[in-house]
Formats: sequence, structure tokens, C-alpha cells
Amino acid sequence: MKRPSDNERLFADALTDSGPADFRVSLLCETLRLARRRKRVRQVRQAGLVMGIAVALAMWFWPRGLVRPGKSEPATASYRLIETQPLSASAIVTTQPFTSSIASTPTANVITTAEARDGLRLLTDEELLSLAPAPAVLVRLGPNSAELILANQSKVEVR
Repeated sequence: MKRPSDNERLFADALTDSGPADFRVSLLCETLRLARRRKRVRQVRQAGLVMGIAVALAMWFWPRGLVRPGKSEPATASYRLIETQPLSASAIVTTQPFTSSIASTPTANVITTAEARDGLRLLTDEELLSLAPAPAVLVRLGPNSAELILANQSKVEVR
């Protein structure tokens, strides 16, 4: 005959329930003890939650008394006080009216100016190119924009 293996014996013991009687009793007592402990922990947790909510509500609605100010130190100024004094008469600058006669010179040039309407006059393309000191090209970038490019005379080839 074949000898049963450890697994087979364990399986047979579990099915036959052939363990000692006080093992079953001690196992049942331990299970009941753990169930009571879980129930007690759950009750303590619920009671703690209720107490916490009650304390929070009491603190929220509790009338607050007047806060007595403690002894305060003198406040330090966040600015620097500057004291001013009036200047003495010798430190004040004054002007004198011009009382001497006006002199004229025969060699002086008289310059006259005329007031322009807006003070600016727009140049045409030909006028702008005639004012350029070197050969130049006017490149149009758009309807209202252009760029004036001056040619370098040392690199200009004459054909």
C-alpha cells in the first residue's frame, strides 16, 4: 500500500475534524475575544468622532470674551524724521533787472524764422535718393513702408 503524503493527511484531518475537544473550545474563545475587541475599537472610534465634533462645535459657537491687551513695547518708527530750517538771506539767489544800455553791432546777422503749419514736410522718393551721399537703392516693403540701402563705394563695380 501507498503511504499518504503530508498534504493528504492534513486534508483528511480537516475533513474528519478529529482534533482535540479543548482545541475547538480555545479556538472558539479566541475568535469571540477578537470579535469583542473589534466591536470595542469600533465603539471607541465612533465615540471619539462624536466627541471631536462636539468640541469643534462648542469652540465655534462659544462666546469669545474681550481679549486684554498685554504690555506692549513702544513702537519703533518706520520713518526717519527730518527737521528743516529756513535758509539765511545770504544763501538765497536773487536776480537783478538789466539796467545798462543795449549795444548794437553792424556785423550781426539777423535770422528770421517763419512758423510752419506742422513743421514737417515729407520727401518724395527722388528727393530722398538725391540726398544720399553714396549710390543708394530704395526697397519697398509694403504700401506705406520702404527701406533705403546705401551701397559701399569701395565694393561698387563700374561697368
